[in-house]
Amino acid sequence: MTSSPSTYDAIVVGGGHNGLVNAGYLAKAGLRTLVLEQRHLVGGAAITEELVPGFSFTTFSYALSLLRPEIIHELNLVEHGFLPLMMPSSFHPTGDGDYLLLGDDHAQNVQEIRRHSRHDADAYERYHHDLDRVCQAIQPLFDNPPPNLWGKDPEDQADVAWLLDHLGSIERNVMHDTVRLLTGSAADWLGDYFEHEAIKGYHASSSIIGSQVGPMSPGSGLVLLFHKMGEHDGHLGSWAFHKGGNGGFTQVLARAAEAFGAEIRLESKVAGVITREGRVTGVALEDGTEFHAPVVVSALDARRTFLELVDPRELPGDLVDNVERTRYRGVSAKVNFALDGLPVFPALPDTVDHYGGFLNIGPTIEYVERAFDAAKYGWYSERPFIDGAIQSVVDPDMAPPGKHVMSCFVQYAPYELRGSDWETERESFADKAQAVLESHFPGFGELVLHREVVTPVDIERHTGLTEGNIFAGEFLAPQMYFFRPAPGWSQYATPIDGYYQCGSGTHPGGCVIGSPGKLASRRILSDLKR
Repeated sequence: MTSSPSTYDAIVVGGGHNGLVNAGYLAKAGLRTLVLEQRHLVGGAAITEELVPGFSFTTFSYALSLLRPEIIHELNLVEHGFLPLMMPSSFHPTGDGDYLLLGDDHAQNVQEIRRHSRHDADAYERYHHDLDRVCQAIQPLFDNPPPNLWGKDPEDQADVAWLLDHLGSIERNVMHDTVRLLTGSAADWLGDYFEHEAIKGYHASSSIIGSQVGPMSPGSGLVLLFHKMGEHDGHLGSWAFHKGGNGGFTQVLARAAEAFGAEIRLESKVAGVITREGRVTGVALEDGTEFHAPVVVSALDARRTFLELVDPRELPGDLVDNVERTRYRGVSAKVNFALDGLPVFPALPDTVDHYGGFLNIGPTIEYVERAFDAAKYGWYSERPFIDGAIQSVVDPDMAPPGKHVMSCFVQYAPYELRGSDWETERESFADKAQAVLESHFPGFGELVLHREVVTPVDIERHTGLTEGNIFAGEFLAPQMYFFRPAPGWSQYATPIDGYYQCGSGTHPGGCVIGSPGKLASRRILSDLKR
């Protein structure tokens, strides 16, 4: 008996990277799998678009680090064009005309830091040793589903016992460092090692990405730790670009999923999940088309998964309450540039070595904290923090010969502006970001051929990420691990039989990581075997 063309074994709502990873694993396991994507291309927030002829922009997400290595192998991504381009340098202007230029050579990095502070050069090894030990201690928690503390069956109790055993095996000083990072501020943590303001500023930049915190805020240590959990080729904490930008990467995922038999339908926005007597039966598109399956997986954030795709009245009240209280508060924007040439940093006029990776424009912790001040009161930064990258230096195919594309991740840019809106403030905000670049790279404005401004409202409109939060829910301790997206529902299932979640709003969280997609597929396949 053949199945109906509109009937599948599993339907994945959302073709972002986690949805594609999930679909790849389900299809690999033999399930007839359909991915439904609302836009004209897959990728979600990880896309590449040619907004100006010859110039390829990574509109939203732009770098790889946290992608779990096993996904590359298990989904045969290399066969489908997976090509990470390692970033050989990280460049940090210090605000006084000098700079930090760090790379892959540890000994050279120590010497570079020694130019600024002998004390900090001596502390550099100890800092990385201590941070690496914390990362290694929590990696098993990062790469596995959280146990259900409230579960009563033997499996749940065994998972809790495993967690307690693992925590008990962590050395006391490592556990103390872990708790300090998870609950404290990056500024306090960094102050234990470094004294030079620019060196602390450089390391603090990872502590505020995508979050409404400053480096002096409790909770910024958690964000710093999360961003150190990535690796490439076994190098902990290393970062890369993908050939063709992150859109190139999600195209690889799509090809891999399709090679395993998954079907991808574009311009197919799901209006709702169809249920009957507490069980999922399929989905309905906005145009009325229905597709049927005993398994539906939402790759969207918790608010859309629980409050929009299904009727909240079908869910337990405490789950609905927790989802309604989830904090998003997007504060990140992008300003992307097409450039007529490379900017010039006055202290390095005759080299391009400093353009091989990130350009970190946040000279000191105080600078970044002052940038955060505006967001506390519903406004954008006058002198924002910028995480920039001239990606065409690493991948020349992203711009015409002699030209360049520059991706600038800019904070702080609150989703809601007090007394105004983003349509009114869009260009003013971009002007302020460009002025900061001009202050470090004189003549920058003369190189600008085109400027794209992506506000949190744009991120929400185009990707569906609530309030433009790039992590599908803020990285706050009450919204992580056992509690992501809600207590008792951190293991990818939902109260509706056959309905699952695999987006960045689930454990372990956001960034281009793939773990939610993989871990959710493991849960789905386990449930089906039962």
